[in-house]
Amino acid sequence: MPAVLPTLTTHPCIQKRPAPILTSADLPYASSLVFNAGVIKYRGEYVMIFRNDYGADQYAYETLGKRFAGTGVGIARSKNGVDGWRVEPQMLLDSNDPFMDPELRRFYDPRIVQIEDRLLLCLAADTRHGVCGVIAALSDDLKTCRVLSTTAPDNRNLVLFPEKIGGEYVRLERPMPVYSRGKDRFDIWISRSPDLVYWGQSRLLLGVEDVPWANNKIGPTASPVKTDRGWLTLFHAVDRDETRGKNGWETAWKKRYTAGLMLLDLKDPSKVLSVYQQPLLAPELPMETEEGFRQNVIFPCAMVPEEDGTVKIYYGASDTCVCLAEAKIDDLLSLL
Repeated sequence: MPAVLPTLTTHPCIQKRPAPILTSADLPYASSLVFNAGVIKYRGEYVMIFRNDYGADQYAYETLGKRFAGTGVGIARSKNGVDGWRVEPQMLLDSNDPFMDPELRRFYDPRIVQIEDRLLLCLAADTRHGVCGVIAALSDDLKTCRVLSTTAPDNRNLVLFPEKIGGEYVRLERPMPVYSRGKDRFDIWISRSPDLVYWGQSRLLLGVEDVPWANNKIGPTASPVKTDRGWLTLFHAVDRDETRGKNGWETAWKKRYTAGLMLLDLKDPSKVLSVYQQPLLAPELPMETEEGFRQNVIFPCAMVPEEDGTVKIYYGASDTCVCLAEAKIDDLLSLL
């Protein structure tokens, strides 16, 4: 299926790589879809933490009504952050782990960040009593993780700033207030914590109505990047059209996911300094619009700054594969 209407385009300062950098075929274990990956530089290489859904191919899903057997979180490493990814032989987390807390159904959509000497994961967690956001400490050897805090339902898309601000940890989040805002009318909030466990001082950061091309919901994506002008921050934005029909494996998929850009104050990131008034990334390439589980979806989970003044933006395409785009930080700042 081609890109949906109305037409939205990626800004020319963004350079997308024309093919995915990680797919299900690259994994040494069962995999149907691999996407929404967080990435950081760690000990001289790039570490990717990705989502893996497994147990059903397109034919089984569409024709036989089969659904995925499980969801996991895996780890891959690369010397250059582009290719040569070496995938760990076992997943870090697996929904079919017999030792998993029986209240939990699965972890997914990981983001990874290093704050001082700690590796931290932000995850979404489906539980038997709602969708929660989770912050976990990842071991130095990337072999195990320990849950530090869990939100009350319904909340997800947690993203940590890469350093303390005013002596506190700060996160972006996306509560899901169905009663007060309506179905899928979700916004970006910001909260603070002294210890990664107790969170408060919560306030609205950006509403759907502040994003001209979104009519459905918005949410955090990648850890912000610190610049002289402020925190360079990506977010995802969704527009929905009830006339959209079959758009991927499902009977109907009516949403389109794009990525936007905003600048937050360095000392008080609850202050939005600027929002770019058009999408930064939009689905255009065949792997984003014509292939995959849910087409017309771009979902960044990492923005990695480089020494040459560029950033690598890692994003999931069509909920199916991991892709990479690059841009100059100065070009992004010029939009704000």
